[in-house]
Amino acid sequence: MVGKRVCSSNCIHSSPMDVAGSNGGIEELPSSSITVEIAQPLPQMKPHIIKLCKDLFKKWASFDDSCFDMETVSGGITNLLLKVSVTENNGKAAVFTVRIYGPNTDYVIDRSRELQAIHHLSAAGFGAKLLGIFGNGMVQSYINAQTLSPPDMGKPKLAAEIARQLRIFHQVEIPGSKEPQLWNDIIKFFNRACDLKFDDQEKQMKYDTISFNKIRDEINKLEALTNRLNAPVVFAHNDLLAGNLMLNEDEDKLYFIDFEYGSYSYRGYDIANHFNEYAGFDGDYSLYPDKGSQYHFFRHYLFPDKPNEASDEDLEALYVETNSYALASHLYWALWALIQAKMSPIDFDYLGYFFLRYNEYEKNKEASFSLAHAYLSS
Repeated sequence: MVGKRVCSSNCIHSSPMDVAGSNGGIEELPSSSITVEIAQPLPQMKPHIIKLCKDLFKKWASFDDSCFDMETVSGGITNLLLKVSVTENNGKAAVFTVRIYGPNTDYVIDRSRELQAIHHLSAAGFGAKLLGIFGNGMVQSYINAQTLSPPDMGKPKLAAEIARQLRIFHQVEIPGSKEPQLWNDIIKFFNRACDLKFDDQEKQMKYDTISFNKIRDEINKLEALTNRLNAPVVFAHNDLLAGNLMLNEDEDKLYFIDFEYGSYSYRGYDIANHFNEYAGFDGDYSLYPDKGSQYHFFRHYLFPDKPNEASDEDLEALYVETNSYALASHLYWALWALIQAKMSPIDFDYLGYFFLRYNEYEKNKEASFSLAHAYLSS
């Protein structure tokens, strides 16, 4: 989704996993209280990153600063991702990433939930390995792959592989409560979004046109409708946009990354949110997959080994479920954008993004509600 950054990788050398010790749990990982200011240019940031690396990984504490090299992998709109290389005594380079959280992101991201999930998802083969944590970020292994672009996601072969991987992802067990968080998060965002004040007069005037009473009514109606669909509850990625999908073409291997928004949620919501991301950064929802393309995805999600065995009843049920939750995705990110419009220092039209997503909700709600009601009545 627009506004949230991503990483892109193209080479990998040796891994610093031996530095991190056993990867048995968060409590065993190296940690540091150091924080790094995200707004400074990389040359000014470099000494602080070197200090952080030496504090986290004691085997490098005595290394000369010239052994450390770094570059920006992503200058994202939520986080900053750096590729760091450390030349060791044997001449080989340990390569990893340092992810620095953007300011005020705790307003929309539950970091403790993210950290808990990363370890278990990594053990299941998803994402980069978590190597260490620090005051305002984390260190992870470096993935040898390139991020996808929005048009890539609709290519039949890739869509099928994304569907198969998502099925496996949804089967990962994360300890703790299995209560779906979607509506809790939407209400949390709603409560934070409905009482904002902007210093910019033009922003305030646009904000004042929003009817939060109407939005609250829409939330209540949509929650009541989707509850009737009895969608399975799974651990969901919740942000499966192109930039969070990486492909190593040489190995033909697909990676899911960035689990900041991961939580237990509804199967249909996770799929719908992915489909909404076909629109790309510009929000071109004419690219939202048609029914045939969705069925292609559903077949490989429901029956990864024998996709043609998916019945018409299975496909129609998931189609209704997904396209009902597509509305929830628009509400979620619309309210998210309002909070970002107030809290984020990034120069991006978050307020405009609210209207883009909310207008898309309004545009599609009648057809989606009618589809669901017709299915439920039958």
